[in-house]
Amino acid sequence: MRTVVMGAGRSGLAAARFLASKGHPVVLTDSRPDPGPTLEIELAKSSIPGVWGAHPFALLEGCGEVVLSPGIPRTAPFVAEAMARGIPVIGEVELAHRLIRERNDGSRVLAVTGTNGKSTTTDLVAHLLKASGIPAMACGNLGTPMIEAVRNVPSRAVFVVELSSYQLESIRDFHAEGAAFLNLTPDHLARHGTMETYRKTKLRIFEGQTADDLRVVPVAHPEWWLDAPGDGHPARFGWSECEAWCDGSGSLQLHGEALLSRSELLIPGDHNVENALAASLLARRVGATPEGIREGLRSYPGLAHRIAFCGEKAGVRVYNDSKGTNVDATLTAIRALPGPLVLLLGGTDKGASYGPLRGALAGKLRQLVFLGEAIPQLTRDLGDLPHHVAPGFDDAVGVALSLARPGDQVLLSPACASFDQFDNFEQRGDRFESLVRAWSES
Repeated sequence: MRTVVMGAGRSGLAAARFLASKGHPVVLTDSRPDPGPTLEIELAKSSIPGVWGAHPFALLEGCGEVVLSPGIPRTAPFVAEAMARGIPVIGEVELAHRLIRERNDGSRVLAVTGTNGKSTTTDLVAHLLKASGIPAMACGNLGTPMIEAVRNVPSRAVFVVELSSYQLESIRDFHAEGAAFLNLTPDHLARHGTMETYRKTKLRIFEGQTADDLRVVPVAHPEWWLDAPGDGHPARFGWSECEAWCDGSGSLQLHGEALLSRSELLIPGDHNVENALAASLLARRVGATPEGIREGLRSYPGLAHRIAFCGEKAGVRVYNDSKGTNVDATLTAIRALPGPLVLLLGGTDKGASYGPLRGALAGKLRQLVFLGEAIPQLTRDLGDLPHHVAPGFDDAVGVALSLARPGDQVLLSPACASFDQFDNFEQRGDRFESLVRAWSES
């Protein structure tokens, strides 16, 4: 019987390629009108037929299983019809998990969910494991589909999987030796309907756990997780004494042992202290040593373009938050750093007021540097604060670095899109980091 893969995004394509590589009959269906020439050629090379523009129920004839992409809700008519016919509906993560358990090669799974911070925590866990000499791969919602990671990574690896609520809707037998539920704030309610449904969907990350497994949860909010499914043993993190906590002096403690001071972390902010604590618990569960965790925490720069440490010289630390393309994101970045700050703002204006930045900058601003097309709007909203104007990006970075004094942080968090001078925020962030490298090496 064939498998129908529903959705031709990154996850669906990875699932279809895997099934085709195993000689399993598979058909891909997507609501877009056509695949485009590049994808059409790629699918033809893999002998993967596609049905485009709709999801006809006729595809369910002779179908043994549906693999659902996370962007498609389980309430979609095609999915509902499949379930009504008793056809199993799973996600690509479940398919990958099945492959790991069938291989039985010593590989293990760690999983991370939460409203915020899950990408950083997932990436950090893999970094801590590698610092302890343990092969690890970060995958899932973070970028690389889990099935792709499992296919390409040798045996006896640890797969650290970021799981969104959408992905957790379609697990069945998924089992993680260690799983973390970081936090909960309103999100995706258009799909889940209520906060309670959203919360319970997140908690599914624990449902396959046995008593030998680890359930990592925030100590401050037991109401989020006390009714969690599964039999995993709870390990808590946070700001009061527990398995992993940050004490009043700023020391990160893991199972009663001091790891390092929060000032040694390159990733700034209280939220990243919490991410570091949760990551340390997960890494320790699969064999990371305290020394490896300590070294990994000291060296982890953060995800690219997200308040990522990218250089230091003469007591000045520099951070790339090119992904800060709106005012709310820039507020988060400002609050994460202690200051004094030299902050680069500007690019393509999005029409929102920059006034809300004012309160967050109070008491920690050294200078603002306005750049790009948004200079008039920035000057209107923040022009009474200490600032310099440098329209060109390279010149603006040079000005910002020259204004910083020992103990300052230079932060690129533009609160604007990048399209006035770059193709995307990644290109902008890469240019920033190249300029910072040249400065730090001069």
